[in-house]
Amino acid sequence: MHGPASSGWLLVALCAATGAYCLLRMRSDVEEQRRAAGGEALMGFGMALMAVPAAVFTPPAWAWPAYAAVFGAAALRALWAARNSRHHLHHLVGAGAMVYMSLVMAGSPGHGHVHGGSGFPPLTGALLLYFTGYVLLAGVRLVPVAVVAGPAPDPSRSPSAGGWGDRPEVARACRLSMGIGMLAMLLTL
Repeated sequence: MHGPASSGWLLVALCAATGAYCLLRMRSDVEEQRRAAGGEALMGFGMALMAVPAAVFTPPAWAWPAYAAVFGAAALRALWAARNSRHHLHHLVGAGAMVYMSLVMAGSPGHGHVHGGSGFPPLTGALLLYFTGYVLLAGVRLVPVAVVAGPAPDPSRSPSAGGWGDRPEVARACRLSMGIGMLAMLLTL
C-alpha cells in the first residue's frame, strides 16, 4: 500500500462497483430483489462518496448533514420494510451506521473524510462487532456446498435464465463487499 490515499481509492472502487451492480439488480423480475437492490445501491454509492480521499475532495460543511438526512430517510424506509423481511434489519443497521459516521464527520474539525479520532467509542465498537459478524456470516454463505445428485435442473429455472443480474451468489458477494467496506470505514473513526 502507498498510504491512506490508495486504500481510500480501493474502497471507493469497491463501493462504486457494488452500487453499480445493485443498480443492475433493480431490473430483476423479482420484486423483493428490486427493493433490496435499491437500498444496497444507495449504500454502495454513499459509501463510495464518503471514502473519497480528503486530499482529493473535501466536501462542504453542508454535505455531512445532507448525508445524515439521506441515510436517515433510508433507515426509516428500512424500518418500515423490516415488517415483511428480516433482511431489511441489516439495511436499517447499515443506514444507521452511515448516519452515525456522517454526524461524526460533521462534528469533526475541518469536516474531513472518515479518518478519525472522534465518535462514540461504545457505538463504534458495537457497529464493528455487528459488521464483523455480518462479514464472517456472509463469507460462509459464499462457500460452495456439495450438491447431492438428483433430477436434472429445469433450464427455465436456472439462475442464468433471469440474466447475470439475478444471480444470488453475486448479490451475496456484493453484500460481503459492502460489509467489508463498512468495517474499513468504521475502523477509521
